[in-house]
Amino acid sequence: MWDYLKLVVFGLVAVFAAYAASQARDVAYLVHAILVMLIGGGMFVYSLRRIGEPKAEKTGYLDAPIRIGVALTAFWGAVGFLVGTFIAFQLAFPSLNFGWAEGYLNFGRVRPLHTSAVIFAFGGTALITSSFYVVQRTSGARLWNDGLAWFVFWGYQIVIVLAATGYLLGSTQSKEYAEPEWYTDLWMTIVWVGYLLLFLGTLMKRKEPHIYVANWFYLSFIVTIAMLHVANNLSIPVSIFGSKSVQVFSGVQDAMVQWWYGHNAVGFLLTAGFLGMMYYFVPKQAERPVFSYKLSIIHFWALIFLYIWAGPHHLHYTALPDWASTLGMVFSVVLWMPSWGGMINGLMTLSGAWDKLRTDPIIRMMVISIGFYGMSTFEGPMMSIRAVNSLSHYTDWTIGHVHSGALGWNGMITFGMLYFLTPKLWGRARLYSNTLVSWHFWLATIGIVLYAASMWVTGIMEGLMWREVDAQGFLVNSFADTVAAKFPMYVVRGMGGVLFLSGALIMCYNLWMTVKRSPAAEAGTDAQAAPAE
Repeated sequence: MWDYLKLVVFGLVAVFAAYAASQARDVAYLVHAILVMLIGGGMFVYSLRRIGEPKAEKTGYLDAPIRIGVALTAFWGAVGFLVGTFIAFQLAFPSLNFGWAEGYLNFGRVRPLHTSAVIFAFGGTALITSSFYVVQRTSGARLWNDGLAWFVFWGYQIVIVLAATGYLLGSTQSKEYAEPEWYTDLWMTIVWVGYLLLFLGTLMKRKEPHIYVANWFYLSFIVTIAMLHVANNLSIPVSIFGSKSVQVFSGVQDAMVQWWYGHNAVGFLLTAGFLGMMYYFVPKQAERPVFSYKLSIIHFWALIFLYIWAGPHHLHYTALPDWASTLGMVFSVVLWMPSWGGMINGLMTLSGAWDKLRTDPIIRMMVISIGFYGMSTFEGPMMSIRAVNSLSHYTDWTIGHVHSGALGWNGMITFGMLYFLTPKLWGRARLYSNTLVSWHFWLATIGIVLYAASMWVTGIMEGLMWREVDAQGFLVNSFADTVAAKFPMYVVRGMGGVLFLSGALIMCYNLWMTVKRSPAAEAGTDAQAAPAE
């Protein structure tokens, strides 16, 4: 019965998408309708061919989507870093905004493609992949529903494809980190509710009485992102056959909701979700228990209570009332304490195992990621202070801060996760080459240092040039003067991106060769749904 119902659903999706394509009012909507039609038609044929096939017995953990997730995380990372490096050089050398690609590959179109590729494609796929692995292993239970797991995984990839193609074709809400238009947002909501149900269902059927702290962080990330996404993307379509929509909020209310969303996308997707990753993979790789489980619980509750209030610090010196931006500033400063508590907990997990830093490049990668987490969570509260913000805001200092956190914290912990998972998921005794991991580590680290340092220098210089006045009180420097002065640092930033991208490509090769060439591991029990150790 269920097989025939799926056929009906996929058939209707293909037919309605074909009709929508025939009625499309803009190119982006037309392309997306055709994509959905092809996906629906493809799934219809695939489901039709599988009718009558015997159902395989469900045993052990569901690892198939995790394997694909590992491959796609590495792929999206390489794509996102490549696009980021390209737009970095576009800023240094405007001639790279090619005339023949104007309207498609110019900076304004490609920049949101880069941010979404690294945050949602690379980071989001890494979080879904790792959460599927961690919740099964720490619960001693298979994912709640196989079909729902596959729906969440592939549904999220469809979101990525719709968003990326939409940017290049001019479909955007023009909201930072929330650019996809209304129908992509609607589909994302459906997928995310499925993700929440899947995660909760797995926890409810767990064999372990205790819910490990990593799952607390994953769950907070899933719930909060759902709330933020729905509130910030409330809009009314101009037509159901067009991509354009009108926002429900406007003016300062829109700005407030946007940065409540924007900062907490950082707080709960790029921080809480990746802390779930840290609390599982660092102890596993170090073969040591978490330094203080009590501290991890304090870290969790303090972080999720404080982070949600920090967004208004993005709106100092705007039409937002001072009390609101001050509230955001105060909570941001207080947030420094639980953030560093988590950093200390992660680093001290290596107590008694510090010698592994010399011999294990994966541990080295994880430790430096925690270091960058600590640095970013000190710099962020400092930059939220109104006096510092008056110099730093709208300059490249903010860009340097974001990338030191994104590349150093999110990137490095994800790389460590991929190196940990690949041998286990494909039954290999070890990685293909630890030497290549070391090369990746140093290329990525030097790349981040070049990027962040160049942006700190150019950002502070930019802020000082903007506020320089002569004896009569007139501005000394035009905006064009600041752009010209930043050129050397922009070139350094681009070179940092090249190094970071090179490390990611080495990782992709290493993971591929691990699957193809590394010796098989001895038969173990990891694939069976046994309670966590």
